[in-house]
Amino acid sequence: MYVVDFLRSRHVEFETLLHRPASSSERLAGSVHVPGRAVAKSVLVRAGESLCLAILPATSRVDFERLAQALGRPGGEVRMATPEELESTFVDCEPGAVPPFGRLYGIPSIVDESLARCETIVLRANTLHQGVRMRFPDFECLEAPLIGSFAGPILGPSSRPSRRRAG
Repeated sequence: MYVVDFLRSRHVEFETLLHRPASSSERLAGSVHVPGRAVAKSVLVRAGESLCLAILPATSRVDFERLAQALGRPGGEVRMATPEELESTFVDCEPGAVPPFGRLYGIPSIVDESLARCETIVLRANTLHQGVRMRFPDFECLEAPLIGSFAGPILGPSSRPSRRRAG
């Protein structure tokens, strides 16, 4: 089910955001001019035999060790789902446009506490060119996710110490 149709059927207030196709959650944040910390990024993970949708700010990455603890599986195997699992689960979504509503797909979800502190969030709506802005309390009421602490900083080239050669 498309996110917009789902929200309408639940009579939830939201705003549809049409934008240029954005291939990542960080690019979505830039396209709709909101801070990346308020954009929900959905990551499908496998925890043992089960799938789970980890939802965190676009400016973060999943810390799998902390996610395993938050899911009550310390030392357990928690890993990124395979591309095949992703494709077969989210059949109505464009690649890279997974919405943060695991319940629509029969999958439990967990939200990082840093995203849960946002009053308003922006999320994917099944496509790379449409987003939705809604209140986090409304999202939480619809999705009923676990809340945990599993987001880590994104480490990129600009955050690595530079090496200078003597010379």
